[in-house]
Amino acid sequence: MRSSVRAYARLVQQRWRPKQQQQLRANLSAVAAASASGVGGNAVGPLPAELRELLKLRLGTLEGQLLRKVAELEEEKSQLYNETAAHRQRTESILTSLLDRITELERSNNAFKSPEDFKVSLPLRTNYLYGRIKKSLPEMYAFTVCMWLKSSAVPGIGTPFSYGVPGQANEIVLIEWGNNPIELLVNDKVAQMPLSVSDGRWHHVCITWTTRDGYWEAYQDGERLGTGENLAPWHPIKPGGVIILGQEQDIVGGRFDATQAFVGELSHFNMWDRVLRPLDIMGMANCSSYMPGNVVPWIDTNVEVLGGASKAALEICEDRVIES
Repeated sequence: MRSSVRAYARLVQQRWRPKQQQQLRANLSAVAAASASGVGGNAVGPLPAELRELLKLRLGTLEGQLLRKVAELEEEKSQLYNETAAHRQRTESILTSLLDRITELERSNNAFKSPEDFKVSLPLRTNYLYGRIKKSLPEMYAFTVCMWLKSSAVPGIGTPFSYGVPGQANEIVLIEWGNNPIELLVNDKVAQMPLSVSDGRWHHVCITWTTRDGYWEAYQDGERLGTGENLAPWHPIKPGGVIILGQEQDIVGGRFDATQAFVGELSHFNMWDRVLRPLDIMGMANCSSYMPGNVVPWIDTNVEVLGGASKAALEICEDRVIES
């Protein structure tokens, strides 16, 4: 411990009061005078008892002060260590909570009850919110496309989906733009659909088409509301294009127009390379059966969302029961 005393001597010396420093100088002068009174001026005689007691007292006081200072520094060191450990523990706890939250969000987005039990939300009329189907189409001579839609946007719900190929951005499009009725475009040819889905409730919509005579059918909530023909007759649907949910394409996969964007929610977008029977369509609409599309099935891993669009869990038939 005396080595500690020596180590901190300079530190404590700086803290002495001027009076103590003056007293020390006086004591040292007395020692020098006593030394000078020795024989021939070279021998130092014994210090007076009073001076020895004074030096002993001062050294004892100094040692006590330094010991107290050492104890204080040790205490500060201990407190600093404890505070650092506590801060580290709090930081680790916060990071753990954040990681747990990230995991929870990832699960809510990607671990739906079933691969098809989710919806895509497109809440704003912009040119950058959309979904994209990762799977493309083969060459087709007929198709059926079905989906659940929920929208209350006016005027017009926008474009629930579009399929564009090189050289023809409007290969297949379903759109309700402005105050126009819902239209189906095939190879940029247009037919008006007798559908009405802008009441903010879930509706099941199916469209069928065949290249033979360009014959089409329009179904809403399982009921066939209209048919027609001469819509791009004898035109085969071209392969290798891009299916976009929520936007109309001016070039393949892009150049969207915000005024034509779909606003609302969409689910169970399925596509077949044939015309489905009315009985099959009714079964899907009344939730008595489910048929995934044979060319485009509605599966979580098959749908990506971009620009702020989102996925959320949805059991469509249970949601319709709540609505009613």
